[in-house]
Amino acid sequence: MTSADCGQAELAAGGADLARMWKGGLRRYLFPGLWLIYLIQPISAINDHRSGALRWVGYALVVLFAVTYLAALPGAWGALRSSWFRALYALAVALTIATYWFAHQDASVLLIFVAVLTVAAMGERATAICFGLALIALVLPKLVTDWNAGLDWANAVGLMLVSVAMLGFFTTIRTNIALTQARAEVARLAAENERTRIARDLHDLLGHSLTTITVKAGLARRLAETGDAERAFAEIGEVEALSRRTLGDVRAAVSGQREVRLASELATSREVLRASLITAELPGSVDVVDPALAEVFGWVLREAVTNIVRHSHAKHCRVELGPDWIEISDDGVGTSVGAGSGLTGLRERLESVGGRLRAGPVPGGWQLRADVPLNQHARVPA
Repeated sequence: MTSADCGQAELAAGGADLARMWKGGLRRYLFPGLWLIYLIQPISAINDHRSGALRWVGYALVVLFAVTYLAALPGAWGALRSSWFRALYALAVALTIATYWFAHQDASVLLIFVAVLTVAAMGERATAICFGLALIALVLPKLVTDWNAGLDWANAVGLMLVSVAMLGFFTTIRTNIALTQARAEVARLAAENERTRIARDLHDLLGHSLTTITVKAGLARRLAETGDAERAFAEIGEVEALSRRTLGDVRAAVSGQREVRLASELATSREVLRASLITAELPGSVDVVDPALAEVFGWVLREAVTNIVRHSHAKHCRVELGPDWIEISDDGVGTSVGAGSGLTGLRERLESVGGRLRAGPVPGGWQLRADVPLNQHARVPA
């Protein structure tokens, strides 16, 4: 890179920094800065009560107060936990006290800005402090006999009105911020739930489909080895069709449109078990099952058959159905309860509709049973 290029890059970076400063920094000082016009009152009083070098010291105090106020205001959102804000707040109070010697009762205008910082930092808890500041602005001119002034109702009332207005303003801002954070949290949770749903659906879909493809491909190979080319070609054709269907299922799962039905899963399970040389006892129909439970029981059957084919080394499988339950038994070794994400995802599906999953060894094999009580049917998604 040439020196000219470096110079242009530095200028571009500097321009970007200025843009960020204007958007996130300078612009936020414009509105609060407009109200500093009221500092003309103590400046005018300093001009009346002091002369020479003392007059310029008084001017400097007011200018320093304005800078301190603007610097402290953004930090007020961190309340009193911010050490930087506490230091600036204490400096603003000290400058206000010092300015009284130069501007007399007109320095009470600075108390209004101190009240704004107090409300910004403390919210409703600032009420007592603001009342105390108003009381100081009211009675201090009368207590200091050298000022020859009475009760300062103007600054006292102005301070209370500004405090009430700022309390409403900052309360609204905080409420809006809380609502924005709540919406962001809801969106984050929704996205997290959607990712969990997609991961669970893809696990169930791909686990079952890839197991079926593997079993059928193995059967086709064995048929080809024995010279039964016609049946081998038929199995290969089914593998191709299943691959295409699986691709569509994956797309549907990602878009949230995937539907699993018990009747179709029974038909698929029959083919998978047959190809795996597992004797299957399956019901001829699903009419006994409540229609609202057909989808969730379809997922149960899909996961159970996938585990039987992949892990159980079973030779026999039986599926039984009831109005609100499904039971799958086999004579294999089964799968450890809670092992893997398959049973975990299945348990989550059932719990979401008020159901329960039980899986474990039984005499002569393994059994998985899912129940959804009748009074929970209304909770099953349509």
